Amino acid sequence: MRRKLQNPEPSTMPHGNSVDSESSFRNLKFSQAAPLISTLEEESSSLSPTSHSPAKYGELVILGYNGCLPSGNRGRRRSRFILQKKEVANGVKPDKRYEISAPRSAQVTKDNEKHTIAYTLSRHQTFIEEYTTDVSTDMFQIGRSTEPIIDFIVMDTVPGAKSQEDCVISESTISRFACRILVDRDPPHNARIYAAGFNSTNNIFLGEKACKWRTEQGMDGLTTNGVLLMRPKGGFQATSAPGVWREVSVCGNMYWLRETRSSPQRGKMVENENNILEDGTLIDLCGASLLWRSASGLRHTPTQELLDHLRKEINRGRPQCPIGFNTLVLPRNRNVGRLLEENSKQPYAYLKCGHVHGFHEWNSKDQEGKEERMCPMCREVGPYEPLIMGNEASFCVDSEPPSHAFCPCGHVCSEKTAKYWSQVPLPHGTHAFQAACPFCATPLCGDQGYVRLIFQDPLD
Repeated sequence: MRRKLQNPEPSTMPHGNSVDSESSFRNLKFSQAAPLISTLEEESSSLSPTSHSPAKYGELVILGYNGCLPSGNRGRRRSRFILQKKEVANGVKPDKRYEISAPRSAQVTKDNEKHTIAYTLSRHQTFIEEYTTDVSTDMFQIGRSTEPIIDFIVMDTVPGAKSQEDCVISESTISRFACRILVDRDPPHNARIYAAGFNSTNNIFLGEKACKWRTEQGMDGLTTNGVLLMRPKGGFQATSAPGVWREVSVCGNMYWLRETRSSPQRGKMVENENNILEDGTLIDLCGASLLWRSASGLRHTPTQELLDHLRKEINRGRPQCPIGFNTLVLPRNRNVGRLLEENSKQPYAYLKCGHVHGFHEWNSKDQEGKEERMCPMCREVGPYEPLIMGNEASFCVDSEPPSHAFCPCGHVCSEKTAKYWSQVPLPHGTHAFQAACPFCATPLCGDQGYVRLIFQDPLD
């Protein structure tokens, strides 16, 4: 049963039951973790600009990938994008606004030297907003298009995809020019997001049937499927809680969500909110969700080296399968060829109770053809899945040891990371929300969406 969530105010978000993890999870000794964390924090100072490297503004990380796309990270298409100061500022800001006839609007938008937004009012009338160069900002554009004007290419996320073939879809819902982000070149490097990006001729078009309206400054509008934002309450840390989803307009104003993603009627404007990205802000493009991590936030985020160290600490404890008595090793990546080998070191977990085993055939004949199996330790019936380390450090809200697994995918992370993401209502379809694993985008199931893992110590 999938965990369907709504988009309530943060104070009304459901919380998982708080349980003392030491009561079920064996006490692992992380004697080397403290000095390592200190060392890694010193290394993270590399996020600060030096005389030889440009200032790093932050990162955009696509939800649903465990550190890498199934096809690999290449060029402008990858699971994580780094935003850093450009050699030459390419930002733009509003300049002139005017209405002209349709024939003249075609002539204006053909001028590639100017950035323009064209709002079609009728077959004969168009509202034009011209933009001029802004030397104080850098602009980054995101979308499905492979044209050079797009900095970061984002394709639809397929839940649980393990290969490039799994990612093939019949029709994308992500706009070719989905959104743009403008970052101040001077500290504190505020990043502002706007719906829609400029195309190869530096234009944004909102057609006659697009959701648009007049404002005191001129015009504003929304893209077809919208660009949604959600800021976490309390920042992105162990005590954070999900916020409320909003929709950002072409001009950067914030609105309540429409009844459906493509509704022609906009939501009510939110007067006291802006379009500045805060650490941990989620951006949904209707087909893919991205997590914004600021440079300052990344300094307090565990590194890949630390996550790997914590994983090795579990393996150093030599957890054992209670049926086959073989030593288990929590892997960093999925080894498909060895998942179904009896007596292999790949750990499996019964995700209803959390008991960790190796792969075995106990009671498998009675459960043949079923997606769930009975745990031989406690007789609970639930999913029986291989455990895989959650490697994308940007998704972690703390640096605690990996002790819990998401249901039903088996990705392993800390308790507070699992709890946070199990409460995040990610947009699903045209008007629904559901919690999903950040490492593979698989919808969560069960009462909490995650389970505490119970490892058995070696008998010797």
